[in-house]
Amino acid sequence: MASYSDLLKTQGVARIIAAQLTARFPSGMLSLAFLLHVERQTGSYGAAGLVLAATSIGQAVAGPLTSRLMGRFGMRPVLILTLIVCVASVIAIGVLPLTVPMYMLIGLICGLATPPVQPAVRTIYPKMVNSRQLTPLFSLDASAQEIIWVVGPVVTTFVSTQVGTVWGILLAAALMVVGGIWFIASPELGRVRIPRSKRAFGKVLTRPPVMLATIVGFLLIGACAAIEAGVVAAFGHDGAEAGIVLAIFSIGSLAGGLGFGHAPISPWSTARRMFIVFFGTVLAAFSMDFWWLAVTLFIAGIGIAPALAVLFAIVSASVKFSDTAEAYGWVGTGQLIGAALGSALAGFLIDGYDAVGAFWAAGVLAFLGFVVPALARRWHPDLRGRDASPIPDTEPVSITPS
Repeated sequence: MASYSDLLKTQGVARIIAAQLTARFPSGMLSLAFLLHVERQTGSYGAAGLVLAATSIGQAVAGPLTSRLMGRFGMRPVLILTLIVCVASVIAIGVLPLTVPMYMLIGLICGLATPPVQPAVRTIYPKMVNSRQLTPLFSLDASAQEIIWVVGPVVTTFVSTQVGTVWGILLAAALMVVGGIWFIASPELGRVRIPRSKRAFGKVLTRPPVMLATIVGFLLIGACAAIEAGVVAAFGHDGAEAGIVLAIFSIGSLAGGLGFGHAPISPWSTARRMFIVFFGTVLAAFSMDFWWLAVTLFIAGIGIAPALAVLFAIVSASVKFSDTAEAYGWVGTGQLIGAALGSALAGFLIDGYDAVGAFWAAGVLAFLGFVVPALARRWHPDLRGRDASPIPDTEPVSITPS
């Protein structure tokens, strides 16, 4: 923990972590806020699901595109434009009387305009710390984002049910504005310029570590989404049990990220961390008892943040600096598609086999998430004693004062 303390004392690190977490906090709120609001307005969960699907499609398409545009036009112009459009779309869904097709259209626009905060900050990190601190910083970032998924849904549920669904959406929009402005105003965004990539769009996916990170991220987040659906199906929406179990699941991830953040990254690192997720998930499927799920999902959670941290590190170490933002955009798109597939697969199996079906789906996805990096370890960078920073571009990268 002393090393994390030293890391947070590095100039700008604590501030930019806090700023990007605030800017991304609505990510843990909007899906549930849209679900509750659209269902209340239309009387149909199916309609709400269509709106969420449209939003997710927009986010998946936008990830690599907006990330790529940051290299052409600069981080701040892209972030400012997407923030304005995204906030306007969120407010429109909350306050305007819309038909289902219009909800879907605005949800699609909202997804397409999601500010690329995550690719931006992970592109900046290597310029803020030395090579020894970079992997722990990725681990700290992956651990800290669990706050978004623990606190966000709780806040949304409380505000939407106790005050009103419109206010749940407007609160998310307000946090998006505050966090977005705070992040955009960060001096590091003025100091670091992403050079324009000379590679064709999508070419970065031909880098084996980027493809590996995208596939494993798809499988990992798909497993997590299936687990979440299974927990809700096991305990229902009304009681506190589901929320408590999912919070413990995230606490396990937070603990794993902080505990394994300094472990050297070898070709087996991703497979080992994914095996922890698989092991805990398989154990969970044996019983839907509250305490059993709490313990086994805590175990499964221990592998999540460390696995994500390794994926971020191997991407960073495998691409040129000009390609990092787009590479992280593709990894994010893989995770979004995984979340959608995991939820859908779990839903079908819950209908047929009750809550345990979702854990079967999660177990299969987590097992594949272990097998893929184990078989592809020859393409997995060995970062033991190596710098995880991006490969320098041949042309100089200008650094301007903030």
